[in-house]
Amino acid sequence: MEVKLFYKILLNGENFRDYKSPWKNLDYSGLAGELKFSQKYRTDFLNMIRAPQELDRETIRIWRKEGGQSKKLGDYLNAHHESVHSGQIMCYLKTMGIEQPQIWD
Repeated sequence: MEVKLFYKILLNGENFRDYKSPWKNLDYSGLAGELKFSQKYRTDFLNMIRAPQELDRETIRIWRKEGGQSKKLGDYLNAHHESVHSGQIMCYLKTMGIEQPQIWD
């Protein structure tokens, strides 16, 4: 799941099927342009997860009605962390020419 989408779910339990990506109609302008455009979203996300006084990872629950899921905020943060590492492993496999397993929904 994209960081910006994951951020929206963590922020307010938003139904991700209704989420409109700010990247949807944005033309690719190269790495520098992508990094510049995404900086605000990255900063917002990092500020959110660095604010433990505002976010109680054990008591805040994320309800996703479309998926029938209810999880603690801490579990969602951990899942995001693990998905980043899974993506890294998939890149390594691709780089080495090794067939990649279908692990994504």
